[in-house]
Amino acid sequence: MTGGLDVQDITDPDDPRLDDFRDLNSVDRRPDLPTGKGLVIAEGVLVVQRMLASRFTPHALLGTDRRLSELEDDLAGAAAPFYRTSAEVMAQVVGFHLNRGVLAAARRVPEPSVGQVVEAARTVAVLEGVNDHENLGSIFRNAAGLGVDAVVFGSGCADPLYRRAVRVSMGHALLVPYARAASWPHDLLLLKESGFRLMAMTPQREACALAEAMAGAVDERVAVLVGAEGPGLTTAALRLSDVPVRVPMSRGTDSLNVATAAALAFYERARLTW
Repeated sequence: MTGGLDVQDITDPDDPRLDDFRDLNSVDRRPDLPTGKGLVIAEGVLVVQRMLASRFTPHALLGTDRRLSELEDDLAGAAAPFYRTSAEVMAQVVGFHLNRGVLAAARRVPEPSVGQVVEAARTVAVLEGVNDHENLGSIFRNAAGLGVDAVVFGSGCADPLYRRAVRVSMGHALLVPYARAASWPHDLLLLKESGFRLMAMTPQREACALAEAMAGAVDERVAVLVGAEGPGLTTAALRLSDVPVRVPMSRGTDSLNVATAAALAFYERARLTW
């Protein structure tokens, strides 16, 4: 025990206590797959700190003595054991060298409904077909930093609790409220009925310029819709939106990366409402 924390030293990479951290690079055995153990894995000191502040309660941690020292205050009173080991043993367990030196594992918890996460929100992000974990993680990080209250997932989106998405989001995927649409794209009507103005990001030239559209909705609740890289939002989602909006582009470029475009929309909203 260290300051009340249950610290257990482990030297054997085959120790069964480490099974929840094993084979993180495996295609079909990794513990963060929803079809497998369905765990949430936090990687690195900052992300572990954000997990500790979230609704996901870690049931075990694995790390080096250095990272334990950095997290000691955060872990005061934590019930989860900290499996202390060397960087070499960690590498054998997870399947690669982990520069960040610490992992935390938590079980998934029931997700709220769309109505619940948008009830008190003024600004939400709505994603359709965003199936790249890095883009998804970046959108969560941008949402956290630029005042987005919640994220709603339409069809075809990647898992926000996949380790890479959590890592790229810097842990904000664990903190920013999100919900999955039960009926897509019809749940967009639920947002409309809740008073949201639906702004659909698109490269179409006839779309309203982003800054102009945001300026016209300062006093309204706003939902920013973004689609997959390449195809963008589906025709059905565009039809249910209130206004198509675009980022003015130059030099023959028709669009930006989806996370970058979303960040610009979040910034325009924040700039006018903060």
